[in-house]
Amino acid sequence: MGQPTDIEIARAARKRPIQEIGAKLQVPAEKLLPYGHDKAKVSADFIAAQKGKADGKLILVTAVNPTPAGEGKTTTTVGLGDGLNRIGKRAAICIREASLGPNFGMKGGAAGGGYAQIVPMEDMNLHFTGDFHAITAAHNLLAAMIDNHVYWGNELDIDVRRVTWRRVIDMNDRALRQVATGLGGVANGFARETGFDITVASEVMAILCLAADLKDLQCRLGDMIVAYRRDKSPVTCGDIGADGAMTVLLKDAMQPNLVQTLENNPAFVHGGPFANIAHGCNSVVATQTALTLADYVVTEAGFGADLGAEKFFDIKCRKAGLKPAVAVIVATCRALKMNGGVDKSELGTENVAALTAGCANLVRHIENVESFGVPVIVAINHFATDTEAEVQAVKDAAAAQGVEAVLCKHWAEGSAGIEELATRVAALADGGTADFKPLYPDEMPLFEKIEAIAKNIYRAGEVVADTGIRKQLKEWEAAGHGNLPICMAKTQYSFTTDPTIRGAPSGHALPVREVRLSAGAGFVVAICGEIMTMPGLPRVPAAQAITLNANGNIEGLF
Repeated sequence: MGQPTDIEIARAARKRPIQEIGAKLQVPAEKLLPYGHDKAKVSADFIAAQKGKADGKLILVTAVNPTPAGEGKTTTTVGLGDGLNRIGKRAAICIREASLGPNFGMKGGAAGGGYAQIVPMEDMNLHFTGDFHAITAAHNLLAAMIDNHVYWGNELDIDVRRVTWRRVIDMNDRALRQVATGLGGVANGFARETGFDITVASEVMAILCLAADLKDLQCRLGDMIVAYRRDKSPVTCGDIGADGAMTVLLKDAMQPNLVQTLENNPAFVHGGPFANIAHGCNSVVATQTALTLADYVVTEAGFGADLGAEKFFDIKCRKAGLKPAVAVIVATCRALKMNGGVDKSELGTENVAALTAGCANLVRHIENVESFGVPVIVAINHFATDTEAEVQAVKDAAAAQGVEAVLCKHWAEGSAGIEELATRVAALADGGTADFKPLYPDEMPLFEKIEAIAKNIYRAGEVVADTGIRKQLKEWEAAGHGNLPICMAKTQYSFTTDPTIRGAPSGHALPVREVRLSAGAGFVVAICGEIMTMPGLPRVPAAQAITLNANGNIEGLF
């Protein structure tokens, strides 16, 4: 009999009452707002009282570019948190919440895997504590108030052709990408073209994950640009008067969620901005709270290091004043073989030559992360088909860069299988060798920031952008937005904008198709290539296999 499935392992977990998990971080029971017995929100007043305390060590888990072979970044994040606790360290984990759309589309759950999972897994992958519903409601309240303002006389002189605020829903639904609203006559308002994005693409989501507290949240919401007047001057959420009501809807969602791993260690699961069109990190509030309560905090950033780690460093750390101590880059022999040209159907066969060629992708990420002044260690996430020669090839490639690579078996063995990595990571963090610095200074012009990322991280030869885009960036600089960081929106599968080009390409052109100002979140989005803000479902959605069995348990979610 083989290993049980992820959902079977999660269902067999011996969870402890959430008050016991909070006690591990010295959070009093009365400062937890329980959602059932196994999850709770940490109260805002308790979080406020922790300000000024010394921070623990922040550990980032990132990865090579994702492939269909799988890398296991979240699984490694969870395993490392358990591993640090196993060797006697007080550690907490911080990850994002899962979006319903991808869960019912192709991705499945997002809470780790094997014996390195966060529970309750079903709840986390479904409604959880309602945070995403609150964000959806707040976003759509603003959309309704914009149309209502126009209906009742349009005092702000909004140009209905230039309303930029779309609606959102937390589901993959391609039919909603472009829609017409206000049809049916005078009583229904003015007809106009608009559309839906998925909730995790909302600027409200990005703001919730970057705001320091409720006051900061409302201020950022008020700054969001939602439309333009006929003279092309911006109209903000504050002009519409929606920021106060939106903050009320988000009051509870702003408080981080505390849950536990299979080994009963604390995990904060909060927020979930898209990683390829937003900054792809869990909330600043959750991370900073964890840092005041634990000696080591293990967090992750979305997708590969070219998108996830860069945004974590240049947006989240810059804005929140965070200083990461160590970065762990997750790789698998399977993924590196795909980067070396092996087809997915051949991944079970030893191919050291292809793996060695594919290690160029890993090496590029090592170089990039180290350029931020953060020490790096490689985690080789073990698969049963890996051979000793393949594992050694990865270790050799890392060693050639002066970096250690450690084989990790947490998926099959839990914390016992990642003890060596935990020991090495703790030693690196305690060594104090990190000298973190962002890639570019705040005062650098916006287009030069785009070039800095493209040339230094993606190794592009040039950035291609028409005069309209360059003019738009200059106008935003003149309006006082020049100090904002850049949030690159591009495919996660490649250093280029072509998802089929794996490995470590260089000298390519990076086309910038569009730029968008997220004035509330505090970054400028540069859209490169074809990026969807509303995904569609695949030919056979995961939802077709999700059901309740005769015992009332969920099947097919993971």
